[in-house]
Parts: sequence; structure tokens; C-alpha cells
Amino acid sequence: MMLSRFTFTEKGRTLRTKKDSVVLNGVRVPRYTNAFWTSRQRQAHSLHEVSYRACFKPQLPRFFIERLTVVGDRVYDPFSGRGTTVLEAALCGRRVAANDVNPLSAILSAPRMNVPSVEAVNARLEAIPVDHTLRSDIPLSMFYHRRTLAELLSLRKYLLAKAKKGTLDDVDRWIRMIATNRLTGHSKGFFSVYTLPPNQAMSAASQRKVNALRRQRPEYRDVKAIILRKSRLLASDATAEEQRKLRAASRSGQFITGDARRTRALRSVSIALTVTSPPFLDVVQYAQDNWLRCWFNGIDAEAVGSGITMSRTVEDWCSVMQQVFRELYRVTKKGGWVAFEVGEVRNGTVRLEEYVAEMGRTAGFRCEAVMINRQRFTKTANIWGVSNNTKGTNTNRIVLFRK
Repeated sequence: MMLSRFTFTEKGRTLRTKKDSVVLNGVRVPRYTNAFWTSRQRQAHSLHEVSYRACFKPQLPRFFIERLTVVGDRVYDPFSGRGTTVLEAALCGRRVAANDVNPLSAILSAPRMNVPSVEAVNARLEAIPVDHTLRSDIPLSMFYHRRTLAELLSLRKYLLAKAKKGTLDDVDRWIRMIATNRLTGHSKGFFSVYTLPPNQAMSAASQRKVNALRRQRPEYRDVKAIILRKSRLLASDATAEEQRKLRAASRSGQFITGDARRTRALRSVSIALTVTSPPFLDVVQYAQDNWLRCWFNGIDAEAVGSGITMSRTVEDWCSVMQQVFRELYRVTKKGGWVAFEVGEVRNGTVRLEEYVAEMGRTAGFRCEAVMINRQRFTKTANIWGVSNNTKGTNTNRIVLFRK
């Protein structure tokens, strides 16, 4: 992969890659800096439009998938999140494997490999009766109109019953994925009254304060109509050929819920490329944002949160990631690649790529390069303290390894 010759053109402006080198723990490694993919929003496939906090742009994994793999190779992400890497790999005709300690990851990612028709989704929703006598086991009236809540509780009851019996089909899983994604948000495309963006849920007490401040009350939102609308939007880019590729990837794909340090379900020397971004120290609190999504899916949010790595010190983080690298070395083919995105945390005072390079080498990999993707970020990124190369996670910093 000749990164030094790479140029990027957007809006009539051509950017050439800057090449220099950096010494990481006594070893000189090539470093390449450029805008390697677009900074514009909503330039990726419509199937990616599922909200999940702290996820990278689809253009990042595609950059490596197109250059480092061929059709039929297996692409893996041990911290899969919403499934950006594996969905992009499937669209490129690659086989896929995904892992995440958060069970919501598989719920949000696997169903998008099997896109049902809107007619099938509509028929299934019509077949689910609404029971207006159902009552929630947690207080939710600050989020939902009573009729919306009845529809939501009925859908939840149906999905949990089928999941318990093991009879969920592709249409059920698709509906569950969309409903999970539409639980709360800040527009009429969500089931809730105005609240935080959909990738984190406010507490009930905080939502009451927001309602009082905005002088708002939950209005009726049609659950079925919202799910159908989102179904159309998600599938709008999916061609027949892409759907064929997605189904093929689904048949051979693995969606694992577990610790990235121990993925026994993955065969040794089976992965051609890993593209991933691990949890960064204490920058983002993954677990606390998902209590409502966990409730809807019958998941113990406290148990999930306790199992997610949120190391407070670099030393603790490195201890965990070293074990992840050993596991990645086990599953990676000879000649296979790992693209490990680490960002820039704590106002740039902690350069994780220096630690990552050493961990990869200790595991047996060869550190091929450090890539720095510099771009202007969006207003959504600014919510999380990411602001145009000045503070927070302000660049994509990728350490590239080969076995």
C-alpha cells in the first residue's frame, strides 16, 4: 500500500500525503499525514445510518478493506460497536467477523445483513397486537405518550417472547434493530419527546427537568409508522447486488458477544484484516448511555456496564490491550493486517499510538506505519469534545501492523 503517493481531492482541492517518520519506543516508523477520506457527513451507504456513540466513519474501514483485502477475505472488528467495519466489508464482498462485549452491538449490526422488504416489515407490524393494558416496569411517562408507550410495550413483549423461544426471524430482528435505534432522540423521527441525541439516553429525572424547562409533554408518535419510515431510509441505497453480498456475508459471518481478549469462536489464522477502534481510557462512557436500549431488549445494563473496559490509566488500558493484541495475532493470517485506530485523547497529551506500536510488536506483529487523518469535524463530534484539531479526539490516528 503506497501511502506516500496517495492524494485526496475534494471540492477542487488536491491534498498530497506528507511523509515523515516517528520514533516509537526506539524504533523508527513511517508516518503518513493527509485527509485520506471525506470529512463530509452522510456520504456513506444508507445502511450505516444507525446511531451509536463513538463510532468511526465508514470511509475509514473501506480505505483499508479496498487496499489490503480481496473478495472472499475475512475482515474482523473486535470492538464492533454498531458494526461499521463488518457492514462495509460485506458491501465490498468480504466475509465478516464481529465481536463486542456489549450485546446491543450484535442486535444493531447483524440484522442489516438481511434487508427485508418494506412490505414484509409492514405485514409483521400489522400482525403484532397492541395491548393498552400493559404497564412498564420502569417509569417512562416522561419520554412517551401513553399510546406510544402501549405500542412500544406490546412490541417489546412480542420480541422478548420470540427471543426467549429462539424463533426470531430476519424480519423480527430488523424491526428490533430499528426500534432499538428509535427509542429516544431529538426529532419526530423517534418515539420519544425531545431529548438527547439517540446514541445516549437521559435518566428519567433529567428528562423531567428537560420537559419542564422546554414546557413540553410527550406527544403521540406512531411506532409502526416510524419503523416503516426508517426501514425505507436505511434500505434506500441497497441495490439487489449489494443485498446479495450482504446475505452471503451473513451466512458465513460471526457476530460474537464477549471479551475481545478471548474469542475462542474465531479460528486461528483466519482473519485477513482487522479494522478497529477500542474504548479510549475514560473519554466516552459507553455503558451508561444505553440503559433504555438495554431495557427494551431485556438486557441487564448494570451487568453489561461492569464488563466493558473503561481503564482510567494508560497502564491499565495497555494491560488489557496487550491481551487483545495477543488474541489478534492468533486469529490473523500470515501476511494479514491490523489497522488499530486510537484517536487523540486528553487534549493531545496522551499519544496512544506510541503504546499501541509497542504492544503490537510485543504480540509478534510488524509495525508498518502510523497514519494520521486530519479533517474538520462536525457539530455532532463537538458534542463529545471533539473540535477541529484543538481538543478531545481530534484526529484519526491509525497504527498499521502486519503479521
